[in-house]
Order: sequence, then structure tokens, then C-alpha cells
Amino acid sequence: MFRSSAPARGWGAIRRLPRVVTHRISDPRWTLPPMRAAVLSDLHVGAPWVSLALLERIVAQINALAPDIAFLAGDLLLDRNMWPFSRFEPAAGIVGRLAGLRAPLGVWSILGNHDWGDCDLSRDTDHLRNSVIEAHGAQGLPLLRNEARHIPHGGGGFWLVGTDSQRARKIRQDGRTRYVSHLDADAAFAAVPEGAPAIHLAHEPDYFAEADPRAFLQVSGHTHGGQVKLIGRTPAVPSEFGSRYAGGHICENGNHLIVCRGIGYSGLPLRIGVPPEIAIVELG
Repeated sequence: MFRSSAPARGWGAIRRLPRVVTHRISDPRWTLPPMRAAVLSDLHVGAPWVSLALLERIVAQINALAPDIAFLAGDLLLDRNMWPFSRFEPAAGIVGRLAGLRAPLGVWSILGNHDWGDCDLSRDTDHLRNSVIEAHGAQGLPLLRNEARHIPHGGGGFWLVGTDSQRARKIRQDGRTRYVSHLDADAAFAAVPEGAPAIHLAHEPDYFAEADPRAFLQVSGHTHGGQVKLIGRTPAVPSEFGSRYAGGHICENGNHLIVCRGIGYSGLPLRIGVPPEIAIVELG
């Protein structure tokens, strides 16, 4: 079992509230009234690095920003590689705090790769059960898994499409590490009428390279902005495309991608030049 005790405070512990980074998007396909979305990703909750107490303060911080809608872009669970120097927090406690988020158009979640790979229940049941999924169900917090929901807003509303992780399972094959994807875009977009405004929540940004025209905006996390940025360079980004989708607002093929650099850590409790952040996306 992935468990350890750890001091409440320590080197690498995040004590300050994350910065707020605002991205403004104007696109002719968004014909609805203005909308502000708060994006929170890659919490990786576990003491001493990201404590439940800090999470409660972040929830209050987002509520004070008064977003119209909130997106939880995956990776609630602590990276297993951080053990044995940290304390694992169960999904029930994390989701219980996130249930305190308030937004009139709802709070919507997707799963990240660590929500699969670092979930003991998932590992023990060969992905048949998952503690993050069950915690969302217990709290009544919507979790989109390769599905779309119509969100009423203004005259006609828009479609919010959520896909599962592209790196849900890690395997060794031919001496190399490979990833098994749970993402099914065709299933996720099946209910979306052609030409309807759609926003795609996808934990890993790499799907954006597919240039899928069905969503004018993709919102992602996963990269942590590379965690380290030196002399304008991000040497290690967990993406097939290097630093192309490391963070921020990217435009390609007429579509928009927002990559939130997230809150917590993966691998090492270290961020240099890439502070924790909440992303605000302003549409219209």
C-alpha cells in the first residue's frame, strides 16, 4: 500500500497561495455571453508538499474569484515517486474539500494519469475500480469520462467535453516504457451537434496536436510547466512534443489550448521559475 508518515512542514512545502494567471480568448465561434472559467490542475495532494489545509485555502481563493464555471483538470493524487518522503492523502478527503467550490455553471472534473497510476484501489483491481471516481460519486461532483454535457449559458449554451487520460496505464514493452490511453474522443464528442460551440477538457495537452475541429478550445494540465524553467528553457516536459505545450495559451490550426501549470509536484518537490498557478480563462 502507498502510505507513509511525514512531518506537517518541510522543504518544498507550498505555503503561499498560487498565483492567478488570466488568459483572454476572443473567437468568432463563441457567440455566447462572456464567461470566466477557473482552472485547477495537478494538485498532487500529500503532506508536507500540498496539504489539505492548503487545498482548503485554494478553494476559498477560487470562490473569491467568483468564476462562472470551474474546471478540475486532473491529477488529484500524489505522485508515487514522492514516497517515502510524504504522506498520501486518500481521494475521499481531497474531493471532499473540492466539493466546496462554487460556480453557477458547475464544477467539472476529469481524470489525470496519476489518478489511475497512483490509486491503490485501481492498481489492486486492474482498473476495475478507482478511488477518485468513487469519491466524486460520493460527493455528487460531476466527473466527465469520455462524455459531453450541455451547459446552458446565454441563448443556446455550449458543450463541455471531458476525456480520460492519455497516459492512464504505464507498461514496459520491448524494453521501453509505453502508455495505454483511456481517451476516446469519438465517444466523448458523439452527442455534440456539428458546429455547436464546444470546450474540451483533456488532462494531457498532447491531443491538441490532432487538430480536432470539434472544439475551438482545449483546457489541459499535466505538464506542471516543466516544473523547472532556466534561461527561458524548460528542459523536461512530460509531453511527446517537448516544450511545445508546456504551459499558457497556445494557438494552432485556428484552435486554442490553455495549459494550466498546476499546483503540486511530480518526481521532485521542486519548482524553479514555474510557480504554482490557478488559470482564469475569459471568453468573449
